Amino acid sequence: MPPYKHIITFSLFVQCLSAQKTMTPAEYIASFKDDAIKEMYLHKVPACITLAQGMLESGNGNSLLCRSANNHFGIKCHREWGGESFIMDDDSTGECFRKYNDVLDSYSDHSLFLSSRSRYAPLFELPIHDYKGWCYGLKTFGYATDPKYPQRLIELIERYKLQDLNVIENTPKQTLQLQGSLKSDMVIRDVYRFNHIRFVIAKDNDSFYKIAHDFNLELDEILEFNDLSKSDKLSYGQKIYIEKKRRKALEPYHVVQKNETLKSVSQLHGIRLNMLCKKNRLKTDDKLKIGDVLYLRQKKNLPE
Repeated sequence: MPPYKHIITFSLFVQCLSAQKTMTPAEYIASFKDDAIKEMYLHKVPACITLAQGMLESGNGNSLLCRSANNHFGIKCHREWGGESFIMDDDSTGECFRKYNDVLDSYSDHSLFLSSRSRYAPLFELPIHDYKGWCYGLKTFGYATDPKYPQRLIELIERYKLQDLNVIENTPKQTLQLQGSLKSDMVIRDVYRFNHIRFVIAKDNDSFYKIAHDFNLELDEILEFNDLSKSDKLSYGQKIYIEKKRRKALEPYHVVQKNETLKSVSQLHGIRLNMLCKKNRLKTDDKLKIGDVLYLRQKKNLPE
């Protein structure tokens, strides 16, 4: 293909992007606050932090990286990334950024990026409402090079009162309606997707049986999908998959944090427990130590 055709194609691409309606801060917050709350609910990253970082890093959803690659947080490929990529100039020419299928994948990967790296572990010891501690901690532990990064996040949080989202009992709006035999039997549940697997978040007074019933599944299927047994207890806020987990995760490895188990890592990344054990030559009841590296795809690309 002659070089001028590349230029024309890129020019049309830029025109197409510029023709899209510019998203305002208020519109960005309205569009993605429920996703930020969900991530807080699942991974304990304060919703106001996730949302403020998304606003700052993506220019309120208007940046080229955001519109072209669904990357709302400016996360670069790093050597462990195994997904699609998007190349653009940043600090250096032709840098590699992660590309996602949709916005939800970007939000989920942001939480995993923070929770799976040991250098960010001190942040998860902070109270959920300590947004200033999180803002300064992100800069201290190397998330951004901008010396004013904490102040910029704090300014966004306080201008738009994002700290009001940091209530762990908040849940996203119901998104899936399941019709029962009678109108009074109608059930409404939030259904999410991670690693191409659908899951729900357990509600107050929920049970494995209720979840199975709502999705026309057998109780044994729900237990099998989540590597659980009938003696296991369901807790409020627990992630429950309603499909089989996959043989490998999106990320290639996981650095073990405080109180994590093989089962909890399996649930976090949507990988079957037996496959997680097989990849790491472990037994399901083996204990983990803080700082251990668990392989989620294959034994290569060790963490830096």
